[in-house]
Amino acid sequence: MQETPFCLRVGHLPPYSMSDSNTTDFTNPFTFILLGIPGLEGAHVWLSIPFCAMYAIAILGNSTILFIVKREPSLHGPMYYFLCMLAVTDLVLSTSILPKTLSIFWFNSREIDFSACLIQLYFIHCFSAMESGIFVAMALDRYVAICDPLRHSTLLANPIVAKIGLAVVLRGGMLALPYPFLARRWPYCTTNIIPQSYCEHMAVVKLACVDIRISNYYGLFVVFSVIGLDVSSIVMSYTLILRAIFKLPTKDARLKTLGTCGSHLCVILAFYIPSVFSFLTHRFGHNVPLHFHVLMANVYLLVPPMLNPIIYGVRTKEIQDRLLQLFTYKGT
Repeated sequence: MQETPFCLRVGHLPPYSMSDSNTTDFTNPFTFILLGIPGLEGAHVWLSIPFCAMYAIAILGNSTILFIVKREPSLHGPMYYFLCMLAVTDLVLSTSILPKTLSIFWFNSREIDFSACLIQLYFIHCFSAMESGIFVAMALDRYVAICDPLRHSTLLANPIVAKIGLAVVLRGGMLALPYPFLARRWPYCTTNIIPQSYCEHMAVVKLACVDIRISNYYGLFVVFSVIGLDVSSIVMSYTLILRAIFKLPTKDARLKTLGTCGSHLCVILAFYIPSVFSFLTHRFGHNVPLHFHVLMANVYLLVPPMLNPIIYGVRTKEIQDRLLQLFTYKGT
């Protein structure tokens, strides 16, 4: 009789049994099992309420931003083009995880096709990198608008904005492309249970029964190159911006100029702080409770898409005015 190999590639996996989750065989050749938030299974229905509310606010808010900018020719400028890119990115990010997460919470629908898992994985990492790149582009726009306002329309003309947007999209797409290919090539054995509510790169490849240092090193490279380079660029831009602001002659001018940057800084902090925390706990936070780590991993992808349109809607007078005009017009 021919001996069965210990490690089996996805596509040749024996049936799944819940008898022992640590030595689980696979349910079918192309399926992973998402646990949702381990340790908080009894609270899944209650957790779905804030999750669903955040998703609804993200959809409504970002769609409103896109509608207002498209409808108002006076908002067709670099700042608002980048804001529209951010809105689209937020819509894709939240939609890539929330429907499946809610199906786990509401219907206990834990299975996810292996190919669908890799697609979700790619979209999460691709659009996260894109969002970080958009923040750099927005910081560049604020720098030019404050430090060299007379040349703003020349330096950030529409063709240049389009090239910046294309570069952001291509960078995100190319950097995330190796993730699903690396995950697909590893052999998986013993378990197909992912202790999260969505398919994150390290959560998936940790199930492989071979040395996954290539995946780990590439993930570190992407995080440090994207976050390190982007945060450094943003810090440099705002250092120059603050120097220019404090050279303004009056206090009112300084406060008004600072106010135009406040919304951008709030959005940046809302994105980078949870993402860095989630990254560090995934690799080094072995003493962090699993349910807390999974909650933070969801916060990192759900809270910024919800907050971004609220922050920009509250802090950007032009959007406020157009929104009020829209409601006033509908009310008359």
